[in-house]
Amino acid sequence: MSSFRERLYISTIAGDARELALEEGVGLEIADYCTACNMDALFDETDRAVRAKMKGVDRFIYHCAYNELCPAAIDPLVREHTARRYDQSIRMALHYGIRKVVIHTGYIPQVYFPEWFVPESVSFWRSYLPTVPEDVTICLENVMESDPELPVEIVRRVDDPRFRLCLDTGHANTRLSRAPVPVWIEKMAPWLCHVHIHNNDGETDLHAPLGQGVLDMNVLLRQIEELCPRATYTIENISAAASIRWLRENKYM
Repeated sequence: MSSFRERLYISTIAGDARELALEEGVGLEIADYCTACNMDALFDETDRAVRAKMKGVDRFIYHCAYNELCPAAIDPLVREHTARRYDQSIRMALHYGIRKVVIHTGYIPQVYFPEWFVPESVSFWRSYLPTVPEDVTICLENVMESDPELPVEIVRRVDDPRFRLCLDTGHANTRLSRAPVPVWIEKMAPWLCHVHIHNNDGETDLHAPLGQGVLDMNVLLRQIEELCPRATYTIENISAAASIRWLRENKYM
């Protein structure tokens, strides 16, 4: 089994991501194209910035665009636009030689109901996945779901080995979540491929360092390592240095 360090990435939302990735021998999760306009009019400057960050780093994950995108949108034109942005995002990942991508579920509570959202998402992904290159893995990330059942049911019913889950520990620990994070891990484990790690106060999505918040990250990481020993991890902080120190102090690196 590969070491924790070999499975660790830092999101490029962190200003110190590249510096720390080079120092620690970890990967980068490219988040510069989460804002879709960076794939359009701002592509040239974004591409230069991304290539500069990637220089000297040897492994990457790609975070796809997500603003206003929903694969189960009620408006069919929004679904069409969502598919186009996903196409564009996956082409962009391949442009950089990246074959593991993260995509948000698109679920918004009180706008969509699970009884609609799950089957419509399943229909979208069953239709969309045959258009994706065989060597690309899509990791579906929780954001505003109240419990793990919704993303789990989507991935379970789509039933494609290239379609897995990404657990975001911070998203699972806000006021919107009715399930404790260990339950999220337990339910998602059979499909869990990637994990975004950050901490918060249990109310708001703060993207705080691993040691600064109410989550006992040692307990969570031990559970994930036991149930999903091949899972990869991305630190999602605005500055990742404190989380790297925490991982060192707690003997993960």
